[in-house]
Amino acid sequence: MNKTVNINLAGTFFHIDEDAYLKLQRYLEAIKRSFTDSQGRTEIIADIEARIAELFSERVQNDKQVIRNKEVDEVISIMGQPEDYLVDDEIFEDEPQTAHHRKSLASKKLFRDTDNSYIGGVASGLGHYLGIDAVWVRLLWVLLTVGSGGTFIFIYILFWILVPEAKTTAEKIMMTGEPVNISNIEKKIKDGFETVTETVSDVAKNVSDSVSGAAKNVQEAAKKADFQKQGNKIKSSSKSFFDTLADIIMFFFKIIAKFVGIILIIVGASALIGLIIGLFSLGVSDILHIPGLDLVDIVNAGNTPIWLVTLFTFFALGIPFFFLFYLGLKILINNLKSIGNIAKFTLLGLWLFSIIGLVVIGIREASEHAFDESYIERTELQITAKDTLNVRMVNNDNFGSNNYRRHHGFKLINDENGNKMIYSSDIDIIVRHTTDSVAKIVIEKSADGRDYEKARERAKNINYNFEFRNNTLFLDSYLTTNSKNKFSDQDVDVIIYLPESSIVNFNNSTESFLYNSEYNGNLVTRKHINHYLKIMDNDIECLDCTTEDFKIDVDTPNVKIDENGIEIKGDKSSLKINDKGINAESEDVKVKIDGDGINIKSDN
Repeated sequence: MNKTVNINLAGTFFHIDEDAYLKLQRYLEAIKRSFTDSQGRTEIIADIEARIAELFSERVQNDKQVIRNKEVDEVISIMGQPEDYLVDDEIFEDEPQTAHHRKSLASKKLFRDTDNSYIGGVASGLGHYLGIDAVWVRLLWVLLTVGSGGTFIFIYILFWILVPEAKTTAEKIMMTGEPVNISNIEKKIKDGFETVTETVSDVAKNVSDSVSGAAKNVQEAAKKADFQKQGNKIKSSSKSFFDTLADIIMFFFKIIAKFVGIILIIVGASALIGLIIGLFSLGVSDILHIPGLDLVDIVNAGNTPIWLVTLFTFFALGIPFFFLFYLGLKILINNLKSIGNIAKFTLLGLWLFSIIGLVVIGIREASEHAFDESYIERTELQITAKDTLNVRMVNNDNFGSNNYRRHHGFKLINDENGNKMIYSSDIDIIVRHTTDSVAKIVIEKSADGRDYEKARERAKNINYNFEFRNNTLFLDSYLTTNSKNKFSDQDVDVIIYLPESSIVNFNNSTESFLYNSEYNGNLVTRKHINHYLKIMDNDIECLDCTTEDFKIDVDTPNVKIDENGIEIKGDKSSLKINDKGINAESEDVKVKIDGDGINIKSDN
């Protein structure tokens, strides 16, 4: 059972074993004695204690964990022994000499260098981290900002917020990649004093004499060092084969991790930049009323504000990509500043709220298509038995329609009064038989809505025209409706009821508006265009059709379909179907089916 002591080291509270405490106390007292006459002694000691506290914090898993001799030894080995940097004869031989071999393991950490900054020190810090001059980093940042339309300013702000500033001497040393030990802390402090005293001549002279004297003494101490002793230190501190192998493996794992971090940063930053550009572009389009945005407004049957949908979409997609970007930075930068739990939970709540908002908007939009209702208009045509009706489609040059092709889409147009209209060619022509003596035309307009009344109102507001003159029916090849009615799957069915024995001829222009097959009582299909068709009782008779008109071309070997019937020939069998019946033959069996019955013959 060991006694523990509570200490406050550089403002951080630790539980430490009594033996470890005594060793740490001796170590700190030795450091203080070694800097008794040094310039900036107070700042050096404060930074050393802050660095020791930071190293202890890295090794403590929770607030109740106790610092032991092992942790103290590890920290001492990293920081180095005071006697390694003494300029006098005060050397402690009882502590292990393991300070120098750690230098090669030092790694850089990214900080903002505010001492050499123009704005926030981001570019200068990146210069230290990448090992290049800050001028090139600043130039690259300017080029990226201009090339991305200014969106790299957002990335700069993220770095400014997330990357900590190098405030302490230890952090400034870590920023350059040097090991944070007593020697480098002392050097950094003294360099700072040299910089400050350059403007005060008397103080500058004293500091320079002190530094040069210390350097001279260190060189003399190095020359007088016992080479055998140094060899023993190197030998005792050398790594074993397996330790080296483990370091190599860890090195490659770190390389892979850094690569993954770079990929995450690129993906996250690219997505965020794209979303920002998209949000900005959509906002500008909304303000300037660019035509492309009008199409978005037309399909927005629920009248949800576009800016709200855009904002929800930005947060729903942007927040995950932000955390992806943050994760990449976390992998690359060990000391990355945390955004804090408040920010994390705020972003999480905002993301959930945006997802819920998009779901609600989606449900509302879907409800606008819940009901499909029709509005019907009927008109008689002066076509009786024996009369001939000609049908053709008509375009409108004002709407830019120059072909007779049916499609289910729509486009936005302006009518002669400048009103925005929805234009569509979703028109179907259906021909049916009627027992009445006079033909009639039924225009069935259909549209969707969130309820019966809304759907019927939208259907009623569909504009569709036709004209009947000289036994010719001129049908519009398009429908229109005011853009206020939104796009709600508006379509028109033109149903032509013809009495028996009347004749109809459909022009080429009607081909794409007719059905491909006889469906739902429809009598005329696309294959009947440009033919005179006599209406029968729920059937038609082609008056000018020839055999060639109904010839079927089958591009299959051994299969023949013509006016004589169907004939299929195999290697050892055949099948023939015509008006005489069905004949099937093989090597052993012959089957004939006709009006006389079924006749089967077998050679066996």
